[in-house]
Amino acid sequence: MRDINKKKDNDLMEKIVSLCKRRGFVFPGSEIYGGLGGTYDWGHFGVALKNNIKQNWWKKFVDSRKDMYGIDAAILMRQEVWQASGHVAGFADPVVECEKCKRRFRADQIEDKKKCVECDGKLGDLKQFNMMFATKVGASEDSSATSYLRPETAQGMFVNFKNTVDAFHPRLPFGMAQIGKAFRNEITPRDFIFRVREFEQMEIEYFIRSEDWEKYFEYWKGEMLNWMEEVGIDMAKVHELEVAPSDRAHYSKRTIDFEFDYPFGKKELFGLAYRTDSDLKNHKLEYVDEEEKEKIVPHVIEPTFGVDRAVLALLLSVYVEDEKDGEIRSYLKFKPSIAPVICAVSPLLKNKPELVEYANTKVYAPLKAEFGRVAWDDNGNIGKRYRKQDEIGTPFCIVVDFDTLKDDTVTVRDRDTGKQERVKVSELQNYIKEKI
Repeated sequence: MRDINKKKDNDLMEKIVSLCKRRGFVFPGSEIYGGLGGTYDWGHFGVALKNNIKQNWWKKFVDSRKDMYGIDAAILMRQEVWQASGHVAGFADPVVECEKCKRRFRADQIEDKKKCVECDGKLGDLKQFNMMFATKVGASEDSSATSYLRPETAQGMFVNFKNTVDAFHPRLPFGMAQIGKAFRNEITPRDFIFRVREFEQMEIEYFIRSEDWEKYFEYWKGEMLNWMEEVGIDMAKVHELEVAPSDRAHYSKRTIDFEFDYPFGKKELFGLAYRTDSDLKNHKLEYVDEEEKEKIVPHVIEPTFGVDRAVLALLLSVYVEDEKDGEIRSYLKFKPSIAPVICAVSPLLKNKPELVEYANTKVYAPLKAEFGRVAWDDNGNIGKRYRKQDEIGTPFCIVVDFDTLKDDTVTVRDRDTGKQERVKVSELQNYIKEKI
């Protein structure tokens, strides 16, 4: 039974990876030159899906709140930032190298620490490998020019803590939020977009008084779970893992990993950490309470969300296969608010100018102006268009046919049920808004 389930899981991942490339969601990085391990390029629909996720996140956690301040910090920062944070000295994974094939492996991810899983060769001694990408800033080649591609977005918020306080004078508790790229020189990137070397984070640093940390830890746990459900992640596959003290980061007093049932195992999706006052102390920063006339170093609750992992978990949550008349249909059951395309407009026949003109000017153009995420599709017959839009996850397909020219109604097909109904062109926008 275990082998059967493993095969099903492998098949599911292969289907997701194939669909992502075939339909323009995700492409292998540098593919025409043989690829670059641990990197992926996002296609048109992948970018749209990521943007919808990020916009939904920003609306919930920034725009709809009075206590959150957005920031977009530079990817490159002075090396002193990473020295103070502890990353230069301690941001490392245990690595072993095969003496025969020279492959490297993360020691904590293999069972046998003595034998190579690739060639059965002997593994060398365990070493620590710093995962930060080092680079040089400017023309100088000495050590003072060293900088790093940031391995997390958090430090950009901590080093701008004073700037934010001086600019906005917020009262505790308050938060800073950021969406941005981070980079880690992973020893063994794998599992599609789950573990990569370049990724995107949506992160919050929420500053509180130390005595309130438990209250706000529970509060943010609830907010994170609510957001996962809102975007359409299958909550039956989400689990909370209380991270043991020996496995927590050095700055954390409590950490919860929200794990997801991926086909390759139960792995981390998002995280919630109580970072204490470690980071602000490291950067020698403090907060002056103007009303209480006191200086304190706030403590921090950190909800962190990986965009790439959110996309993968969402794809696995909404991928559906059904069978009708002996034919398997696969589709992505996105919520309309998250779907890369809300609706697709098609003329029944693309070689009929009157249908094309009507579809383009009276249906597509107004819907595009109103919703933005509207596709024009006139490739292949109508059945092939439906199958393509199903795989993209488009909730509604709108077809202009010869009856449209007579009575100004169009056929609207529902992605999930396959049912079709006639809707007046003048009522299309309200129809879609109600469905959304």
